Amino acid sequence: MSGSEIGTAATAGAGATYGLLPVDTTEDVRSRGAGVTTQVAVLPVGSFEQHGPYLPLATDTLVACAIAREIAGAYPVHLLPPVTIACSHEHAAWPGTVSISSVTLHAVVRDIAASLRRSGVEALVLVNGHGGNYVLGNAVQESSARGERMALFPAPEDWEAARERSGVVTSLLTDMHAGEIETSILLHAHPELVRPGFESADFTADDRRHLLTLGMSAYTDSGVIGRPSLGSAEKGKELLASLADSFGAYFSLLTSEASGNTGSEETGSL
Repeated sequence: MSGSEIGTAATAGAGATYGLLPVDTTEDVRSRGAGVTTQVAVLPVGSFEQHGPYLPLATDTLVACAIAREIAGAYPVHLLPPVTIACSHEHAAWPGTVSISSVTLHAVVRDIAASLRRSGVEALVLVNGHGGNYVLGNAVQESSARGERMALFPAPEDWEAARERSGVVTSLLTDMHAGEIETSILLHAHPELVRPGFESADFTADDRRHLLTLGMSAYTDSGVIGRPSLGSAEKGKELLASLADSFGAYFSLLTSEASGNTGSEETGSL
């Protein structure tokens, strides 16, 4: 990206990014916050794990960032840089995969939320791009129980609505990893990163009841579970548009006067 393009991105308003990084200045954040009663930050959380031979290790981070960018383009939120390594232990059999512990991820989220509150941003939305980041749900539950404002997005219902709207054929159960949804989003958002091979990589394994014990390698040799051959840029565009629409309910909830106690005495810790 040239210097002039960086300048264009920097003045494009909420959601402007350089690569995966937001390019807001302090003044951008201040002016955006002045127009809302409750400031909401959006944190993309991805992973660094195998996605077959045709999608990059950073796929989940790229997906989370694509969703977060779409949200930031539609709502006055504070877009944060992504968490790029998370809980991918079930993919450890494949080279390149890197994980941190669930305890570490929980602590990172807790610290970020506490820092945001100290600077006047009362609400945090975790935009999760990796299904194995189970601990994020616990972090949101615990924070909400303390009266703090936090949400996890997208929920399965949001993905299902997006699947139906975009014309994705594969069910959420079957489209587990590197399948139609992820391939479609990358074909739309980062087509230059999708390598040949997805057209013939379909593989399904709907019964994965021992996944947590045995890992992904017990169910797939290629690392793929889903139907990437059905992916398209058009579906990816509609998936993101649907998710942005679904986010409206979360934004309303978090900015409602009744949602959470922003004056909690535990402002310094989460």
